[in-house]
Amino acid sequence: MAKQDPQELLKHKHEQDDHKRQFTNYSRSVSGHTEMEAGQEFSQDHVTDDQNRMKSVENKRT
Repeated sequence: MAKQDPQELLKHKHEQDDHKRQFTNYSRSVSGHTEMEAGQEFSQDHVTDDQNRMKSVENKRT
């Protein structure tokens, strides 16, 4: 296995991060209304999990 230069890996990671940032900015400008970054878990289309809720209720009783 060839050794990988840490500086080269870091440079590549920064390039990928820059590409992601550019894509995110582009997609936000095109789509208009979007959710905040890292806020997907608070979207309005979330369906509650009754099985987990009922298990929590059951565990509180015992």
